[in-house]
Amino acid sequence: QVQLVESGGGLVQAGGSLRLSCAASGRTLSGHAIGWFRQAPGKEREFVSTVTWSTDFTYYADSVKGRFTISRDNARNTVYLQMNSLKSEDTAVYYCAARRGGGVATTRAAYDYWGQGTQVTVSS
Repeated sequence: QVQLVESGGGLVQAGGSLRLSCAASGRTLSGHAIGWFRQAPGKEREFVSTVTWSTDFTYYADSVKGRFTISRDNARNTVYLQMNSLKSEDTAVYYCAARRGGGVATTRAAYDYWGQGTQVTVSS
């Protein structure tokens, strides 16, 4: 079992930056791909980004490409999401998720473990 805890959310002005962290406990993230998703009020949870385990391949939703960067620190069992040039439409609860097997996946159903989420609010 993998437990995931997100942190780093908060209130930021449009154009600002935040760095979210996803710390794992219970067992190592070895062999797991990590994804970030977000859910805005009244909307479905949507894919944001993912990083694979073995190749560190990264993939982004079009809406965040060029602004967000996902990275992982395997020694710390932690994954980060650096968010720059934030927009009001980035306001959402951000969730990290882990997927056994390590490959690329953009759907919620593909992920096995989820964190509780961290709120990001971007004021315009």
